[in-house]
Amino acid sequence: MTPTAPAFVYFDNAATTPLDPEVLAAMLPFLSQHYGNPSSLHGPGRQVRAAIENARKTVAHLINASPAEISFTSGGTEANNYAAFGSVRTLGLKHAITSKLEHHAVLHPLQAMAKSGEIELHYLKHDAQGRFDLGQLAEMLATQSRTFVSLMHANNEIGNLNDIAAIGEICARHDAVFHTDTVQTMGHYRHDVQQLKTHFLVGAAHKFHGPKGVGFLYTRSGMQVGPLIHGGSQERNVRSGTENVYGIVGLAKALEIAVRDIAAHHTHVQGLKDRFIARLKAEIQDVQFNGLSEQTGESLYTVLSVSLPPSAISEMLLFNLDISKIAASGGSACTSGAQTGSHVLEALGCDPGRATVRFSMSKMNTAAEVDHAVATLAKLYSPVAV
Repeated sequence: MTPTAPAFVYFDNAATTPLDPEVLAAMLPFLSQHYGNPSSLHGPGRQVRAAIENARKTVAHLINASPAEISFTSGGTEANNYAAFGSVRTLGLKHAITSKLEHHAVLHPLQAMAKSGEIELHYLKHDAQGRFDLGQLAEMLATQSRTFVSLMHANNEIGNLNDIAAIGEICARHDAVFHTDTVQTMGHYRHDVQQLKTHFLVGAAHKFHGPKGVGFLYTRSGMQVGPLIHGGSQERNVRSGTENVYGIVGLAKALEIAVRDIAAHHTHVQGLKDRFIARLKAEIQDVQFNGLSEQTGESLYTVLSVSLPPSAISEMLLFNLDISKIAASGGSACTSGAQTGSHVLEALGCDPGRATVRFSMSKMNTAAEVDHAVATLAKLYSPVAV
């Protein structure tokens, strides 16, 4: 009998997380038994429609929203696009403010509208560690007509946490439309939309141990924006297309579990990150951390962006980790196959001669896996500069 190949040590949870067994169990009946179209009026259709609406109520309850404020999408990218295009085109906004550290799911829609002349696009300044100048944000909003502002809660590459409560207050004082990309923090931090002065926030199930291909958009009541996808009346005429029923059921279950276990999850994963930092400093000379990644309380506890000094194996570091069955990333997974480097690290002015590895952790990782990853990295890494 051929022995089973050893499994990967998986530290790429910011790209996607393993499916929770409880989530799979909740989804299975809608993959096999409950197959009706939720738009159909017969019994099988009504049964499936009820599951979608129950999921909507669950998500709404978990972020303290109304069910009418929740729309299901194909994921975070679609939700971000819908907020950006819908706001600008429905509300007639002429200005938008974002940062060069945002995910491409935000940057590209805004840049496309700027290129077509629909908006003037402005970028908020940040320091070398990625901290935003919120004073500049207030000054910019004071001199512009009603503006679309999009600033993420936590950066997917370097983990920087932004004070979206303070940003929301500034936007509210200037009647700005505030959208925040919460894909990396949904299910990892509590979000109360009654406290946050945000008009839009988003979630993607596969970032908190749910299925891929499904997400949601929260739209504050009173913000009526036009659809991004046309062709049907689904999702209250907001998002056409037959709903991904089993995905929606899985999303709601995954978020329910994540919020239920959020304190224990936070403690466990923060412990892994602290261990990673301590072990890396002990094992590798001149190791550094990008952005605020090392700072507890200022960075996402699931993400650690490691900067290594120039080495003979810098360009092949991720390949060698992969050969050693350690899954990690050099930055954003959405650009991992591209020829260009990380736009986030470039915006921060990081030294391109240093190799960057993003380790992102979940509740399913262990201290032994951290030790193994650090030991492997130390063995692979050559301190001799090229």
